[in-house]
Amino acid sequence: METKRFNVAAEIKAIDDSGVIEGYGSVFGNLDSYSDIVAPGAFAKSLEEAKASGRMPAMLWQHNPDEPIGVWVEMREDDRGLFVKGKLAETQRGKEARELIKLGALTGLSIGYTTRTYQVDRENDSRVLTDVQLWEVSPVTFPANSEARITGVKADAISSPKDFERFLRDAGFSRREAKQITAHGFGESDLRDAETDATVDDDVTAALQELLGRLRD
Repeated sequence: METKRFNVAAEIKAIDDSGVIEGYGSVFGNLDSYSDIVAPGAFAKSLEEAKASGRMPAMLWQHNPDEPIGVWVEMREDDRGLFVKGKLAETQRGKEARELIKLGALTGLSIGYTTRTYQVDRENDSRVLTDVQLWEVSPVTFPANSEARITGVKADAISSPKDFERFLRDAGFSRREAKQITAHGFGESDLRDAETDATVDDDVTAALQELLGRLRD
């Protein structure tokens, strides 16, 4: 399953004292950190399947499958994207999420899904996702929780320079930084070489050292 974040401002639109929240789990036409764009209609089949089964996609705490924090009661596509409305649970974590949202510490929503079909946009070097299986929508820290995303990456998921570049973008590097690092290769030894390469910016080198430390843990 791919865990996705769309780097757009504050997608949790409203919350009330009873813990009802609403917002957008995904925005159509937005290029994300994976160089993916979700097309209108991409969620239609998955939402139909959820309705038929009577089971909505989960509401999780920061994509953690062991920590559901509420339920989604409404999901639909509109002109902007995937609109969601749900109720936070009266559990400890649900109450924490409600307070953090009200304080503005959690301002984003992010989706967990499996890609079923996509088209390649070679002009923009991106994928246009046309059908996805939606598994969950999580309130998340904005703009990124790179720690959670790094731990979700399996070693065998990186099999090409493009995969590695996407991994770096997901870890918090900019497009320019990811391309700069990938140009040196995409193995751990290449990362170490890049740390000492004069053409790699100092701030990128520091971030690489931190990333290597996380990967070794």
